[in-house]
Amino acid sequence: MLLTVALANLLVICSSELSDYPIPKDFMLGVATAAYQIEGAWNEDGKGESVWDWYSHTFPERIDNAATGDVACDSYHKWEEDVALLKELGVDHYRFSLSWSRILPEGTINYVNEAGIEYYRKLLQGLADNNITPLVTLFHWDTPRPLHELGGWTNPLIADYFAEYARLCFERFGDLVQNWITINEPQTTCVQGYTEGIKAPGYSDEAEGVYLCAYTHVLAHAKAYHIYDEEFRAMQKGRITIVVDSMWCEPASDSSEDKEAAETEMEFIIGLYANPIYNGNWPQVVIDRVGNRSLLEGYPRSRLPEFTKDEIDYINGTFDFFALNSYSTNYIYHQIDVTESIGNGSYLLDSGIGAKVNSTWKSIEGIGWVNDVPWGFRKLLNWVHNHYNKPDIIITENGWADLTGDLQDQDRIDYVAGHISAILDAINEDGVRVFGYTVWSFMDNFEWTNGYNEKLGLYQVDFDSPDRTRTAKDSAKWYQKIIKDRCLVDKCQDASL
Repeated sequence: MLLTVALANLLVICSSELSDYPIPKDFMLGVATAAYQIEGAWNEDGKGESVWDWYSHTFPERIDNAATGDVACDSYHKWEEDVALLKELGVDHYRFSLSWSRILPEGTINYVNEAGIEYYRKLLQGLADNNITPLVTLFHWDTPRPLHELGGWTNPLIADYFAEYARLCFERFGDLVQNWITINEPQTTCVQGYTEGIKAPGYSDEAEGVYLCAYTHVLAHAKAYHIYDEEFRAMQKGRITIVVDSMWCEPASDSSEDKEAAETEMEFIIGLYANPIYNGNWPQVVIDRVGNRSLLEGYPRSRLPEFTKDEIDYINGTFDFFALNSYSTNYIYHQIDVTESIGNGSYLLDSGIGAKVNSTWKSIEGIGWVNDVPWGFRKLLNWVHNHYNKPDIIITENGWADLTGDLQDQDRIDYVAGHISAILDAINEDGVRVFGYTVWSFMDNFEWTNGYNEKLGLYQVDFDSPDRTRTAKDSAKWYQKIIKDRCLVDKCQDASL
């Protein structure tokens, strides 16, 4: 359903807590989705099986209400309607992902599914026709099943298969894409998919899974970057990076131990994936802690793979900007010392920290991964700015989760407004270079093991309807107005002053 409410009648937030800095005219405001979460058509037109197809069909008990992405929002068939909604919303950019299995059913370039290529070219052309900039993610968690069966992201050979897939995408879509994301949130894949076993592929290797997975992801990203840089950049004039995700880690007290614990946790969450790319090599605290603990656990070597000098040089600098996803803040405190033999290896213990949240922070009971702490978000932006040599930053995911999907979603408006406000303060008062913000999500969708229980969309989707009817929530109407007015409050400062 298109937006039909007059702008004058839309909800606005008027709060002394929101920034009155204007949103710069060239600041990108957009929305995001991912292929498996919205497309459906899981086995149509030659698409191969992904690890999430396999996982949801094989282990229905691990997903709320045994949900799958088989149909999801049916965006494979409804892409034209989706582009029309994006156009009326007024977004500057649309971040979405390509399904590796829809393009390469076996995961390898020996067989290219031309129907998949055609689908994405139609979508990209539709965005171009409506002056919407695509921000295209090559991989958003849906590994082709044949590659999963080779060990998935714990097998370094996957980096080569990914590089070949990336080259094909640059060749076939590069005339319509100038903003590329190689990989979305390797931290989530590596921790939840290969260490905790709570997301596909469901592996529980607490000792080495996360580190093997991180190594392969970082190497895969670097290979794709170099292919673009050396073979396509001169002609296509685009840019490319990886998306990393992190909460803000606030020390639970002023003690030196808690401050050190919070900094250590930042390195284990974000630094493990960003540091090799932006600074070179793993973070030193991660090298030291995992190495020391590995020796005490009886390992002959560190559980963290060691980069060669050539690999460090090859990976370092493989970015054009910094793409960041964030939803939350935690208080971090010191918990574990490493002083003696400690038994089996565990990534979950390597950082030596404990985490908690403040009960006064706004959140939804039963949804533990989102809380509304804009000041923590601003601190995270400053940390990235200072830690990675002042890169240009775009927020590629940030949003509010609820369990109802109601059209009246004031909490989502408050959350998004507060976080954009934090960005404006970080830009104008801290000198952080942020050039865009992306709401997760464009529409309610399949939220992985939470199925369709958790709603994060600006648009409600009726999953009981064969048509998967979209309806604008109040947050969509509010966001439309913000994009048009470039101001969070009734009157912003004069941008010319």
